[in-house]
Amino acid sequence: MKELNIKQDIRKFTKKELTEFFVGIKESKFRAKQVYEWLWKKSATSFEQMTNLSKKLRTVLNEHFDIRPITEDFVQHSNDGTIKTRFRLHDGHLIESVLIPVPSQDRYTVCISSQVGCSLSCTFCATGKMKRLRNLDAAEIYDQVVAVNKQCQEKFEHPITNIVYMGMGEPLLAYRPVKDSIDLITSKEGLDMAARRLTVSTAGIAKMIRKMADDGMRVNLALSLHAADDVKRNEIMPINNQNNLATLTEALQYFYHNTKDSKITFEYITFRDFNDTLDDARNLLKLCRKVPTAKVNIIEYNPVDGVEFEKSQSFQIDKFARFLSNNRVAVTVRRSRGKDIDAACGQLANKE
Repeated sequence: MKELNIKQDIRKFTKKELTEFFVGIKESKFRAKQVYEWLWKKSATSFEQMTNLSKKLRTVLNEHFDIRPITEDFVQHSNDGTIKTRFRLHDGHLIESVLIPVPSQDRYTVCISSQVGCSLSCTFCATGKMKRLRNLDAAEIYDQVVAVNKQCQEKFEHPITNIVYMGMGEPLLAYRPVKDSIDLITSKEGLDMAARRLTVSTAGIAKMIRKMADDGMRVNLALSLHAADDVKRNEIMPINNQNNLATLTEALQYFYHNTKDSKITFEYITFRDFNDTLDDARNLLKLCRKVPTAKVNIIEYNPVDGVEFEKSQSFQIDKFARFLSNNRVAVTVRRSRGKDIDAACGQLANKE
């Protein structure tokens, strides 16, 4: 059991460790279940909210433990209904989450962050220009979902329907807290959301994709691809130097064969005169044929200060998508949401 000589974040304790604590102070084991439910199912932010515990026990908990929730720092509303929220962590660091509502499809998606900043330095991404300061812990990831879900219900009278780990940071470089947060979100003791409603997006770390499969993570997987040949991908995504397309393809095949109910998507931002030609589409088609059931999301490029890439022309995007569709690849063209508040793909950088 963890040492209790100083206050610790109680949400880093497992239910077993909480049980050991209560037994150690001559309390019933049942108290661990009660506290655990307050922390996760009810998202309590203070021990005073735990009203089915005696005042004396709440005082004891307060002497030993902290609860360190994230707090809302700044909210921006886009003309298209998208809402970006900047949250402050207990140590002062800032992260961003985005609510993307599509009422016509009864779809309300929250895009959440897994790191403060990012270390991958993708050339087209605002977050990639920031330093990675630290990983979030599972509770900080979980809190984003809880806070944005409340926001969604207040604004749209509807709970969130989908969660995407596509905000700030690389989720597979924060693997343990990301996995723990997924376990909590999908647990009946937490938010009890179906795993098929969750998508983890990665820039491509082959060994961690394999680990997801080995750990039985049944969430959907999105690979931020953006180029279907190694030369171009190396140019815009340094991670490709250590995780080339052949290695990633093998990892995706492994993931598919071990989690056949999970969906695999290639996320593909089109850049004008760089990766939007029919030759690029043919390369992407070859890759899709190697990964069973893979679909493609084509994403408009969103301007980032100091980046020279330009958005592909609409007719070129449509031609690119039509080629894939005509070759029996499931493809969606995603028009950007929240560009006017820097909430679109690749724009999260804690700007006001």
